[in-house]
Amino acid sequence: MELSDIRTFAAVARTGGITRAAEELNTVQSNVTQRIKALEAEIGTPLFERHSRGMTLTGAGKRLLPYAQKMAALSREAALAARDDGEPKGPLAIGSMETTAAVRLPPLLADFHRRFPAVRLTLRTATTADLVAAVLDGSLDGAFVAGPIDHADLTATSAFREELVLVSARRWTTLSELRAGTPESGPTALVFRTGCTYRQRIEQIMTEFGWPSAARFELGTLDGMIGCVAADMGVTLLPRAVVARSEMNGSVSIHTLSPSYARVETLFIHRRAGHQYSALQGFAACLKQDEDVIAA
Repeated sequence: MELSDIRTFAAVARTGGITRAAEELNTVQSNVTQRIKALEAEIGTPLFERHSRGMTLTGAGKRLLPYAQKMAALSREAALAARDDGEPKGPLAIGSMETTAAVRLPPLLADFHRRFPAVRLTLRTATTADLVAAVLDGSLDGAFVAGPIDHADLTATSAFREELVLVSARRWTTLSELRAGTPESGPTALVFRTGCTYRQRIEQIMTEFGWPSAARFELGTLDGMIGCVAADMGVTLLPRAVVARSEMNGSVSIHTLSPSYARVETLFIHRRAGHQYSALQGFAACLKQDEDVIAA
C-alpha cells in the first residue's frame, strides 16, 4: 500500500468527505477520489459507504483505520526525528477547541513564538473528536481537547480547568424565567457540530430540564454562536471565561449550573512516541510555565 493512499484514507475517515479531506490535504478532490479508489482496489473491498451527506466507513474501513492512523503518524514522526538535532525548529501543528483557542491560547502562543522563532507553528480548531483523530493519525502533533480522554496511544496532561455556563439572551435573567418563558419543547440549542463535548453536555442538560426534543441549530464559529444567542435565537453551553466579555457588554445572560454539568478539564494530548522531538518539547515547556504562572 502506498503511504500517500493511507494518509488520504485517514483524512477522509476523519473529515467524513472528499471535499473537506482535499482542503485539509491541500489537494484537489479528484486526487483524493483516485487515491481512495486505488486503495480499495488493492485491498479488494470497499472502505467507505457513499451517501448524500458524505462518506462513512464500512466494516473493512473501520478495521483498517487504526493501522492507517499508526502508519501515517509513524511516518511523520520518523521524518521529524531524523531532522531533529535538539534545537526547536521546523513545523509544529497544534489543534484546539475553538473556545480554548479564543481565550486561553493567545498568551501561550505568543510566549512560544518569542522563545522559539524557528518553529513554524500552525493552529487548527475543531471538535474534540476530530482533534483526537488528527493526533492519532499524525496530522496534528498535539491538541487541546475536553476531558476525559483515555487512549492507549495518547498521553494527556491537564492544561486548563473550565466552568461551563448556560448562555441565553439578556432578557432571560434567571434560569427560572428561561424555563417558564420558553415553549414546552424548550429553547433551541445552539451547538457546534457532532463530536463537540460541550454539545453532548448541553443535550444532557436539555433532557434534565424536560426538553429532550428541543431543536438543535449547528454553528461553525464562536462569534456566530454568541451573536445568535444575543439575538435570542436560542441558548448554548460555553466556558464562563469565553462569554464573560459578552456579558460585560450587556449582550447575553450567564446562568450558573450544578458542578456535575459545569466542571470540565481541558487536556493537552499527544501521541506516545519513542522520540519526543524538540519543537513539541518546547511547546510543552511553555504550557507548563503558563500553568505555573496561573497557579501562582
